[in-house]
Amino acid sequence: MRLVKALLAVVLGLVVLLGAVVFLVPTERLAAIAADQFRAATGRSLTIDGEIGLSVFPVIGARAEGITIGNPDWAGEGALMRADEMDIGVDLISLLSGNVAIQRVVLQSPEITLRRAADGRATWEFGTAGADPAPEAPAANATGAGAARDVSLAEARIENGRLRYIDETTDMVVDLSDVSATLRMPEMRGPLSLEAEGQMNGQPLSVGFRAGNAALLFEGGLSAITVELALAGAEASFEGRAALSDLALEGQARGDLPALGPVLAALGQSGGEIPAGFRPLSFSGQVTRTAEGQIYLRDGAVNAGQTAMTAAADLSLGGTRPQVNAQLSIPVLDVRGMGGDAPAESPTDGWSRDQIDASAVGAVDGEISLSIGELRSDSGTFGPIRLRSTLDNSRAVTEIREAQLYGGGVTGQFIVNNRSGLSTRADVQVSGVSLLQLLRDTAGFERLEGTVEGRLDLLGSGGSLNAIMNSLQGDGQLAFSEGQILGLDLAGMLRNLDLGYVGEGSSTIYNSITGSFSVTDGVLRNDDLLFDSPRVQVTGEGQVGIGAQTLDYRVVPSALRDEEGNALRVPLMVTGPWSAPRFRLDMEALARERLDEERERLEALAREEAERLEERARAEAEAKIEDELGVQREEGEALEDTLRRGVEERLGEGLRGLLGGN
Repeated sequence: MRLVKALLAVVLGLVVLLGAVVFLVPTERLAAIAADQFRAATGRSLTIDGEIGLSVFPVIGARAEGITIGNPDWAGEGALMRADEMDIGVDLISLLSGNVAIQRVVLQSPEITLRRAADGRATWEFGTAGADPAPEAPAANATGAGAARDVSLAEARIENGRLRYIDETTDMVVDLSDVSATLRMPEMRGPLSLEAEGQMNGQPLSVGFRAGNAALLFEGGLSAITVELALAGAEASFEGRAALSDLALEGQARGDLPALGPVLAALGQSGGEIPAGFRPLSFSGQVTRTAEGQIYLRDGAVNAGQTAMTAAADLSLGGTRPQVNAQLSIPVLDVRGMGGDAPAESPTDGWSRDQIDASAVGAVDGEISLSIGELRSDSGTFGPIRLRSTLDNSRAVTEIREAQLYGGGVTGQFIVNNRSGLSTRADVQVSGVSLLQLLRDTAGFERLEGTVEGRLDLLGSGGSLNAIMNSLQGDGQLAFSEGQILGLDLAGMLRNLDLGYVGEGSSTIYNSITGSFSVTDGVLRNDDLLFDSPRVQVTGEGQVGIGAQTLDYRVVPSALRDEEGNALRVPLMVTGPWSAPRFRLDMEALARERLDEERERLEALAREEAERLEERARAEAEAKIEDELGVQREEGEALEDTLRRGVEERLGEGLRGLLGGN
C-alpha cells in the first residue's frame, strides 16, 4: 500500500502544480518538478521521456508519455515500471471546493517487474530520499482551513499491461501478460473495488477485490474485504476482515480445484497431478492469521472426489521451520480402482534405484494426527486406522495407534530420518493378519495362506529403495497358523521323491509355522523354522535375500513315513528368485543318510555276532571247567564262584588222600 500512497501523492502534487503554473511553467520544467516530488516521496527516480499534454477545464489533466520508475540501487539495472503513457484527470470544481475528485488515472501498456532478493529485500518496498514523506494536499484548502482534503477516485485503469514477479528465495517466476485492471474508490472512507484479468504464465487469471472502507485499509486497520480469484480453472475466495499492513485477517475461505497441473504451470512450477478419483478438490474453513504470523484453521472441510475430510490446524511461521499442529479425519476413504493396492515394486525388476526425495520431511515441524474410519481398497475394506506423526528437524516418527488391516491388527511405529542422509526404521507388531493379502499387496507373492502373529524391527538407510532394502538390519519373530502353501504339495513331493508335486492345483495344509530371524545387510537368516502339518513335520534353515529378492533355503521332514512305515528324511532345497523359486530334492543328503543308516545296521550286526561268539565261548569254557573239575554250576552262580568251588573240592580231596583218608 506504500506504493499506492506514493502514486496518489504524485497525482495530488501534479494536480496542484497544474492549477498554479499551467500557463507559466514549460512542460519540461513540469516533468522535472513531478520527478522531484516522486523522489521526495519514495526515494526512487521518475523519468518522463515523452511529451506532456495539459488540460484545464472542466478537468485539470496531464498526459505524459514514456514514464519510467526506477528500482533501488541494490536491484541493479532495470526499472520497476515502464509505461507508454500515463493520463491523469482531476475535477476542477471539486478541487476549488477543497476536495480532490480524480476522474481518471490510465496507464497504457505498463511493464512492471517486482523482485524479491535472496536476503528478503523487495523492490516494491519504498523509502524516502531524506525529504518529508509523500506530500499531502496543499496546506490550506480553498477556504483557508488546514483540514485534509477529501480524495476520491472515479476510475484508475491499466490497459495491456505486463507484470513479472521474481522471488529469488524460492526460485519462483510469475509472468502476467495482457493485464487489464480497473480500480474505483468513489470516496476515501467508502468502498474500494479492484477488478483485474490477464494471463499468468499462459493460464487465464482474474481477480476481484472489494474493501468496505478504503481509508481504513490504507491506514493499516482491519477492514471488511472480499477477495475472489480464478486461475487456470481453479477458484478461491475469502470473505472477512483484513489489515494489509501486517497481513492480519480473519474470515471464511473457500476454494475449488478441478486439476492441479494447470495451476502449477501458472505458478511457474511443475509436478504431478491429483489422481482422478480425488478430483475435483474443494475446501472451506474459517481462517485466521495474526499479525505475528500465527495461522489458525477451524471447521475445515475438504472434499476430494467422493472423499470428505474434516480438518483443524494451527500453523506458526516464526521459527526456523513452520510449526504445525493438525488433526485430520476421513470417515470413508475409497481407493478402489486407483492402483493404490498394487505392489510398490515388481519383483522381477528388483527394487527401484531412483533417488528418493525426502526433503518434505524437513518442510515443517510439529504433530499431525490422521483418523480413517474405513479404507476401501481392491483388497478389501480396512479400518479403523489411527496415525500420529511427529516431525522434528527432518525426522518424522509415525505412530500406528490402531490399524485394522487384512483381517487383523497392526501397531508400532515407522521412522523416516533425513537429517544426514535418508534412513528408515519399522518397529511393528501384527496380530491375526491375512498372509495371502499382505504378501500379495506388498510383494506380489501369492503362495501362502493363513494368519500371522509376530513382530519385526528393521532399520535401513540409503538414497533409493534398492539401497535401503540391501542395507536392512534387525530381527523378528513370526508365527503362521492354520493355512496352506499354494502350488506345492510338500508331503507328496517328499514321499514320492517327485518334483511334479509343484504347480497349480497342488497345496500343503499346515497347522502352524513358527520361527525367528535376524537380518544383516539385507539378508534374512533363520535356523529354527518348525513346520507342523497333518501329513508332515518339517524343520528348516537358510536365508532370504530381501535386497536381492532371492531364496536359499533348506527344509527337512522330521516325521514323514512311507507306505511301509519307514521314516523319510529327504531335504528339499528352495532356491532362486522370489518371482520363480526352484525346488530341488537333496538326493546327495538322502544318499549320505542311507549310507549312515546302512553303516549303523552293519555295526549293529557285528556287535550282535561278537556278543553271540562271546557267549558261545563262555558256554564252552564253562562246560570244560565243569568236566575237568567235576563240579556242576549252580543256578545263578558266577563262573568264578563255580571255578573256586571246584578247585577247593579238588584240593580237599587231595589233602584227604595225603592224610590217609582222615
